[in-house]
Formats: sequence, C-alpha cells, structure tokens
Amino acid sequence: MSFFEEKNPEMDRYLEAHASSESEILKNLRRETYQKTTQPHMISGYQQGRLLTIISQILQPKNILEIGTFTGYATLCLASGLSKDGKITTLDVNEDLAYLPEKYFEESEFAGQIDFRLQDAKEFLKETDEVFDLIFVDADKENYAEYFKLIKPHTKSGTVVLFDNVLWYGKVLEENPKQKSTQSIKELNDLVAKDDDFENLILPLRDGVNFLRRK
Repeated sequence: MSFFEEKNPEMDRYLEAHASSESEILKNLRRETYQKTTQPHMISGYQQGRLLTIISQILQPKNILEIGTFTGYATLCLASGLSKDGKITTLDVNEDLAYLPEKYFEESEFAGQIDFRLQDAKEFLKETDEVFDLIFVDADKENYAEYFKLIKPHTKSGTVVLFDNVLWYGKVLEENPKQKSTQSIKELNDLVAKDDDFENLILPLRDGVNFLRRK
C-alpha cells in the first residue's frame, strides 16, 4: 500500500489518473490477483509498475533478475524493456501460486523471454555466474541485507538495482526494532548508503524503493 493510498486517497487517485495507462494483460492480472490471492497488496502497484516499465525501457537490458515473482505483474512490466535477445529470470518459492504467473507469462508477448524458476534466490545467486543489467528485489524482507551482499558480484558498471518496501510502512524510523524484517531493511539501507560502489536514492513511492546504480 502506498503512503498516499492510506493517508490521502484523493492524491493517490490523482497520481494514477495522470500516469500512463496499463496494458490489458496487466489490468487482467491485477484483477485476478485481487480475486484469487489472500494477500493481493503484495502485487507491485500500478504506479510502481509504471516506474519499472519506464526504467526497463530506458535501459533496454539484456539480462534482468527479479527476486520475488508473486503473480508476475512486475515481471511483465520489467520485460517490456528487454532487448530483442534479452531475458528476465524471475525467482519465487511459492509453488501453490505458480499457476497464476505462468498463465499470464504464456499469454504475454514476452513468453519466450521469461525464465520463471521455483528456486531459493540465495541458492541461485551463489550458483550462477551471470551478470545482470537490471535487478528488482521484492521478497523475503528478512534477507534483504544478505541479498545485497550476494547480488553485488553479479553487477557491473551501470547495473540498476531496485529494492522494494524499504520504508516498511514507516517502521525504519524505529530506533530499536524488534521485527527481524525491519532490522534487515534498516541494515540494507545503511549498507547501500555507505557503499562507494553504488549511488542511490530512496524514492518515497508506495512503500519506498531504494534505487541503486553501480558506478
């Protein structure tokens, strides 16, 4: 949920009304996510989807990594900017929900470019030798700091990395958080801010996006 969606829904509606419209497949996917999942708020929001789409289309990446597929909304947004010979690898561990992203991936124009894997992201990052142009992380908040450490060797100059939910509904302002996920997100934000190999900015979009670029 976005800050404006909760605190000022009129502003949230204004922001959506003045952004580019969704494709039909994204509209259908978003609708079905709310109909068939128990936590539909986990979907990348309409506004965030626009951000991911524009970033991908600017970069025209050849190799994208997504950690946390959920129902595949962000995957399709990211795939929209892929180069003609590019691919996106998207990872999740929820076998029960896999049928939903698979359905929409097969229906999309990017079907041949999406590599959907039911695999633990930490294991994948330790095993692969791939280097990515664009990385989006939106899963398993308790391991955010660990993901950053594992992701770094798979980046190069110009690689863009996005971490979602880095404001964690304002919990990052807690001085001594008890929740492990809050601790990890705070650690991630601190690690990124101190890492001279990256330049970054936290965007206050929805629940906060840490936007990194490898120097």
